Amino acid sequence: MKFSVFQVSRKGGRELNEDRMGYCYTRQAGLFVLADGMGGHPEGEVAAQLALQTVSALFQRHAKPGLADVPGFLADAVMAAHRQLMRYASSKGLLDSPRTTLVVAVLQDRQATWVHCGDSRLYLVRNGSLVTRTRDHSYTERQELTSFLPQQSNRNVLFTCLGSPTRPLFDVSEPLPLHGGDRILLCSDGLWDMLSDDEIVGVLGAHPVASAVPELVERALRNAGPSSDNVTAVALEWEAPDFEPTRGISTDTIGDGVFASTIQAGVPDGSADDLDDAAIERSIAEINEAIRRSAQRRL
Repeated sequence: MKFSVFQVSRKGGRELNEDRMGYCYTRQAGLFVLADGMGGHPEGEVAAQLALQTVSALFQRHAKPGLADVPGFLADAVMAAHRQLMRYASSKGLLDSPRTTLVVAVLQDRQATWVHCGDSRLYLVRNGSLVTRTRDHSYTERQELTSFLPQQSNRNVLFTCLGSPTRPLFDVSEPLPLHGGDRILLCSDGLWDMLSDDEIVGVLGAHPVASAVPELVERALRNAGPSSDNVTAVALEWEAPDFEPTRGISTDTIGDGVFASTIQAGVPDGSADDLDDAAIERSIAEINEAIRRSAQRRL
């Protein structure tokens, strides 16, 4: 497995950077993750970091050196990250739970498979053309698939995310065979909201990822101006015909037990999947009870 990769995250005009991204790999599989902690809820940066750490920890546990069931792993990883956020909120006694979007791609067996929840996106570009991109879990995007749009709704509001008291909705793709030179971009809404799909595809298709990613991020920051959101992107190029080991990553010679990662290791105070659905419901009930008590004190 050979790929080139580049990642960057900029705070923009915000006080904090609540985006997180990273990647890790074994000899047979690669994992690429991006999360965007949601404003309006507490500790968005914690939510994004917890999501990354949880998914990375599960990948390290199960990629030995490959994953037995990639779509199953992705679905389990999303729910494990959600459980960690609910557990964190409950343990801290928070009145509201930290929340985040999430997009995760796995490369294995010369195929790409991905999952996403919210509006952090994945683009796959081949020979300068868009092959596919994820569809946001927002009313704006889903209007294209259905004529139903609730009255007086904010079209850009997400209807699902990780950390919400309701079970998250997420989409797992079918495995897609990769061609040499394919580019895959994971990005937060701070990037795609400021650039058209055509512009993103044009830059990503015309330049190596080490040049395309910073160019896209800088364009998004310029277009947004002083009020820019956090802007984050990680992109990879798959086994380009002119692949140079000095500028990319080759896993062909590493051992089965090797695990490399740019993501902070571990999951705080516990394993990634030790909270079952009943425990999640208890956490939600505790949060709702704390909210009720707080409201009564204000009366």
